[in-house]
Amino acid sequence: MPSFFLNKRLLMLLIGIIILVALLGFSLRDRENTTVPEQFLKDIVGFGQSIFSRPANGVAGFFEDVQDLRNTYEENGRLKAQLEELAQLKADVYDLKQDNDKLREMLDIQDNLRDYTHIQATVIARNPARLQDLVVINKGQVHGVETDMAVRSSKGLIGKVVSTSQLTSTVELVSTRNPENRISALIQSEDRIFGLIEGYDDKSDRLLLKRIPYDVEVKEGELVETSGLGGIFPAGLPIGEVEKVEADPLGLTQTAYIIPAADLYDLEHVMVVERSMVSPDIPEATPEEVEQ
Repeated sequence: MPSFFLNKRLLMLLIGIIILVALLGFSLRDRENTTVPEQFLKDIVGFGQSIFSRPANGVAGFFEDVQDLRNTYEENGRLKAQLEELAQLKADVYDLKQDNDKLREMLDIQDNLRDYTHIQATVIARNPARLQDLVVINKGQVHGVETDMAVRSSKGLIGKVVSTSQLTSTVELVSTRNPENRISALIQSEDRIFGLIEGYDDKSDRLLLKRIPYDVEVKEGELVETSGLGGIFPAGLPIGEVEKVEADPLGLTQTAYIIPAADLYDLEHVMVVERSMVSPDIPEATPEEVEQ
């Protein structure tokens, strides 16, 4: 007979473990009525579990708190870095604006395609038909809103005013299928690349920037803004960024797919843009007209 069977202590320990496991299994059985000894045993087991579970939960919670504290510390570091970049960017913009104002004063330039003021408005209704992507805002003629004024959100251009009443106005979104809706746009690249926002791709939810010359390089991620040409939209309103570029079937021009800067489906507060520089009432210029 092996020696460990002769060890009475080991034998007693083994029997004790077997009895404990049997009692635990018996106590965990799902029964509606239990006897008084079973209830007493369950209470004893539950008390023992609570003794061990509380310290275990406390240790686990401590490590979770440490991890949360570490994440908060890292997030705080990133936010501080962004604030420092924002402060530097703000200072750069201020310096550039000062230089621009001085140069304009030296050259006696009064007009600027980027000058405009805002009229705050709230979207109060939306046309459910996708063919006519229209929204109604709570500002009209008495507030100074006129047709063909550009409308933007805090993130970028969303459309233009197509009709007004005394107290409300209707805005046609840039995602409309109206073939007459054209926006002269400029790609912020090393070279000034012009094109026209013409149409919207429903499958990819992207604006189509067409008539880009075939021999220019447009890169993914480049920002697109209004060019200010055409007399409706002031220059510098964000439209979106380039996702991809495809050559047209004839290879004469290119079409860029633009991710809209503004959320065109979740609109609440918008701004009607009142262009400061008075321009003749002409349609948005084509790239060929711009080059001429």
